Amino acid sequence: MPRLYGSKIMLREYRIDDLEPMRRWVNDADIVCHLSDIFLYPHPLQASEQFLEEMLEGTSDSRGFVIADPETEAYIGQVNLDRIDWKNRVGSIGIVIGSPENLGKGYGTEALQMLVRFAFLELNLNRLELEVYDFNERACRSYRSCGFREEGRLREKQFKNGRYVDVIVMGLLRSEWLDALETGG
Repeated sequence: MPRLYGSKIMLREYRIDDLEPMRRWVNDADIVCHLSDIFLYPHPLQASEQFLEEMLEGTSDSRGFVIADPETEAYIGQVNLDRIDWKNRVGSIGIVIGSPENLGKGYGTEALQMLVRFAFLELNLNRLELEVYDFNERACRSYRSCGFREEGRLREKQFKNGRYVDVIVMGLLRSEWLDALETGG
């Protein structure tokens, strides 16, 4: 898998030494409250090791990158295509910035822009999609700035922090992305 370089970050392959920084966020309530219910209970070491092993061996359904510092290659987070439907050319995106001190620096937005470019121009996907909780305003802004549009809202689908929240379904088509490139939008 190629390495991709942006202005603030690089996207690189997973490595064995990524386990330690991954373990720091998988049980951090401030990080996982924005993620799927696979993090509802404490995430055991074995599950993290299994995920990383599958990514290293290429046996996971996910394909993706570690978001890293371009100079030190230190782990910042990860951005993955969690499911790829090759027949219909659709990829489902998952992204996490693994520490509160790295939030709000534009790393996630740049990583998403880089993954979108890779998915459309290298993998020849036609559609990218993701789901986000309605209270995750920072992520919603980032996704919109990358061209994703709200396509639907699953009302009160998830129970989070003592209340039901909406899950927003967002998507981006290759044709929309190309049009935005041409118009500078």
